[in-house]
Amino acid sequence: MMQAIVETLFDICYLATVLTVGIRMIRGAKGSRQFELFGWMAVVLGAGDSFHLVPRALALCTTGLDSFAFQLGLGKWITSVTMTVFYVLLYYVWRERYEVEGHKSLTVAVYALAAIRVILCMMPQNQWLTDHSPLIWGIYRNIPFALLGILVIVLFYRSAKEKGDKAFGWMWLTIVLSFGFYIPVVLWAEAIPMIGMLMIPKTCAYVWTVMIGYNAMKGELRK
Repeated sequence: MMQAIVETLFDICYLATVLTVGIRMIRGAKGSRQFELFGWMAVVLGAGDSFHLVPRALALCTTGLDSFAFQLGLGKWITSVTMTVFYVLLYYVWRERYEVEGHKSLTVAVYALAAIRVILCMMPQNQWLTDHSPLIWGIYRNIPFALLGILVIVLFYRSAKEKGDKAFGWMWLTIVLSFGFYIPVVLWAEAIPMIGMLMIPKTCAYVWTVMIGYNAMKGELRK
């Protein structure tokens, strides 16, 4: 019961934070394309995660995870797609913030990886709506996702360093941490359930990502 209370409170705080910050960024962007995109990115993150976290909270607080297998599987499926959209939007935040022109091959790579990831997520072999999704398909669908993440990490790391961008200086690290905590869950959570606890620091890394954008907006639009 303690797990149910703690996890549910954590998830409520997380969803409320990212959705509130996202909406505030959209409304307060003052015509700044990068911060408006960042706001939508936060809303997509929170809205997508809610499809998984709300049923999980209900399951933990009522009849248990086993009786919510369909809802939890559907939620994971939706979250997998919305997280892909999150990284595509983050790529466009990078383009807007650093005034990047051209680089069509880079954009094609981003869309190709996102499309492959979504197609793999849609394959029936994932067995999303059952108790156990095959590990091998968890690996398949996360390969293009990890490559997309690595691409965005490199872009933000190099651009922030070149431009001396202190506000976004740690953006790359938040993404590294999110993947660092997420990959062990994909690989070993079925065998060792306690590894699933890594989703908490992974979620905190995403909150850090969102707050970097929000704090940058507050600082830069005041000038």
